[in-house]
Parts: sequence; C-alpha cells; structure tokens
Amino acid sequence: QVQLVESGGGSVQSGGSLRLSCVASGYSDSRYCMGWFRQAPGKEREGVAAIASDGSTTNTATVEGRFTISRDNAKNTMYLQMNRLQPEDTATYFCAADRYATCNHYYVTSFLYRGQGTGVTVSS
Repeated sequence: QVQLVESGGGSVQSGGSLRLSCVASGYSDSRYCMGWFRQAPGKEREGVAAIASDGSTTNTATVEGRFTISRDNAKNTMYLQMNRLQPEDTATYFCAADRYATCNHYYVTSFLYRGQGTGVTVSS
C-alpha cells in the first residue's frame, strides 16, 4: 500500500520561507511522478508543482521563482522549498504520486495517491 506523509508546514510572516517534505512508502519505483497541490479555505484545489523521475519539473506561474520542487529517489522523499511566501500561499499542501499520469502540475490534483496534507499559514 502506497503511503505519502507530508511534514514541514507551519506559520510564517510574509516574505518568510518553509520547506515541505513528503516521504513515500510502499513502493520503490523511482519512475513515479510526484507533485504538490494545495487547497485554500473556500477555494478549489490547485496544482503547484510536479517532478518526474528524471528531475524535470513544472510549476504553476504564481510560484515561479519562489518555490522549488526536488526529490531524492534514494530516500523516496520529495521536497518543496518555498521562499518569499505571501498571504495568498496560505493553504493546506498535499503531496501526490502517480506512476502513469502525465507528469505536469496541471494533473497533480488527480494523481492516484495523496497524503493527508500539511498546513501553511502566511501572515502579512
């Protein structure tokens, strides 16, 4: 059974940084595409970033230049480094994985496996 566990969320002031982690278990196939999506209160889920097994990435325009997605296949772990956080980044962040999906942030919200989420709050 594939399990994804996020950590690293918290509360920061505008302009601050956080690093989210997602540890995957139940599979050792590095060919899984992994990604992050977020959901703010009262809003729809939004794909944030995705990373393929070869390290290629995509991300939504609103985080370009501020968020960096990465992965360590040896540790089955994915990261999201979030810099220059803004109040509009406030949301619950979920990691997701899928072996066969198109590896693009547009599709992360529909990936087969997802974690329970970690909360990020950015105050102005």
